[in-house]
Amino acid sequence: MSDAVLNSTVLNLNSNHFKGRMPQLSANVRELNITGNSFVGPISTFLCLKRNRMNKLIILDASFNLLSGELPDCWKDWQSLARLDLGSNSISGRIPYSMGSLVALQSLHLENNNISGDIPSSLQSCSQLELLDIVENHLQVTIPLWIGEMTSLMVLRLRSNGFHGHIPLQICQLSSLIVLDLANNSLSGTIPKCLNNLSALAKPDNGGSIHFGYLPYGYSMYVENLFLVPKRKQLEYFDNVKFVRLIDLSSNNLSESIPVEISVLFGLLFLNLFQNHLTGTIPEKIGSMKELESIDLSRNHLSRKIPPSMSNLTFFSQLDLLYNNLSGRIPSSTQLQSFDALSYTGNPQLCGDPLPKNCIVEEEPSNRTPTGRAEDHSEKYSFYIGLGVGFAVGFWAICRVLFFKRTWRHAYFRFLDGIKD
Repeated sequence: MSDAVLNSTVLNLNSNHFKGRMPQLSANVRELNITGNSFVGPISTFLCLKRNRMNKLIILDASFNLLSGELPDCWKDWQSLARLDLGSNSISGRIPYSMGSLVALQSLHLENNNISGDIPSSLQSCSQLELLDIVENHLQVTIPLWIGEMTSLMVLRLRSNGFHGHIPLQICQLSSLIVLDLANNSLSGTIPKCLNNLSALAKPDNGGSIHFGYLPYGYSMYVENLFLVPKRKQLEYFDNVKFVRLIDLSSNNLSESIPVEISVLFGLLFLNLFQNHLTGTIPEKIGSMKELESIDLSRNHLSRKIPPSMSNLTFFSQLDLLYNNLSGRIPSSTQLQSFDALSYTGNPQLCGDPLPKNCIVEEEPSNRTPTGRAEDHSEKYSFYIGLGVGFAVGFWAICRVLFFKRTWRHAYFRFLDGIKD
């Protein structure tokens, strides 16, 4: 295949059994899709070949092959590229600085390779970049602060690398972001409170206002694809990726509380904070995120009650709260009671359906009953004291009159004698 010179404008050779080196291209080729074959050899042989450098290629998808070697440094000859997918190969080395010369680039897939080093700051020049996917590589650095300058980014996936340090606040400047996947790294610190600035996640959207994967070239049949893990299962999305709204920060070392500001992300569908060191409570207004389909807060240190507002969530298909320190009664709702008890396992102080542990009927609060009794006793004591004082005063008043009034005293004794007779 490598000796052939491909000449068609659009070449779709995906999912075949082609082997050998990548082919040579004529200047007519605008789209080359060779995903799912067995092409081998270094990618530089294809990219830096003099004949190939004369082309005006817009889409190159060479994912799921056996390509190897390092990413070359001849990207200045490929400035017409808008879609570049080299995912799921055996490419190694660093991301070269010259990739910043791909000024028309809209999506960059480098996932599932052996790439190391860092993300070069030259990518800031790719001002039209909508998707950056570097999942499952060996980037063991901090997330660069300049990432906030990539204002066109809609998908940022840095999952399963070795990123460490804090999540930079600059990520909150990505107002177009609909997918933020930083899972399975070594990130520490807190979840940024400013995530409420991700305005594309702050309102429900049916995808009509999102033109993700759109290329203004009438002949292209290429459909952007993306592998996501919305419910701990990897799923492949194609044109429907524009409907996804996801934040996945799972399997890191994040600490402190879940910011209450996250509750204003009304368009969010999937929230995964599994296996961190989060403390405090579940945000009280989480029930206002009515589009949520999946919440995974398991294996943290969250405490106190499940917010009653969670009973307002009606689109749930997955809930994981297991292994926290939650307590009290599970709020009553059709959805919350529809999940298996496993969703609540590891919270010994939780009770109520669907758990086998029944909640003890709460008696009238102890601070009210004694007060009421004290008030009753006080009224009785006042009555008896008043009665005694009244009797004493009346008795001594009569005795005083009898003592000082002789005529009354004689009359009184005659009265007593009469009664006695």
